Amino acid sequence: MENSRLIGRVNKDCFSRKGSKMQVELKDLVEILKPKAMKRDDSHWKVGKNYFIRTVTHHLTGQLVKVTREELVLKDAAWIADDGRFMQAIKNGELKEVEPFPDDVEVIVGRGSLIDACIWAHELPRTQK
Repeated sequence: MENSRLIGRVNKDCFSRKGSKMQVELKDLVEILKPKAMKRDDSHWKVGKNYFIRTVTHHLTGQLVKVTREELVLKDAAWIADDGRFMQAIKNGELKEVEPFPDDVEVIVGRGSLIDACIWAHELPRTQK
């Protein structure tokens, strides 16, 4: 790939010249060469919103406080041991079995374990049932 095409794809500030050679930071080169399919778009996550999240082994509710490349961080989280009928759970907030985390605990969810997630349009469950 020639330099002019590289410069068109990234901020020119990531390049520097040392004599007649152009230098590129490794992290910038990785970003340049990464296929579009591998670039992560996190714009769909809304920090401050409540979510119902399904992972490969657990269901959780909580307010999203942070999104990182590898993790989601929730507060006021609860493990939903039994969500009952799924449509009623999402539509009406009806959950059969709830195990809330303590109020001052942030829960970190590995994004590699996510199956799906949706906005939880109800009050977060904070009582054990």
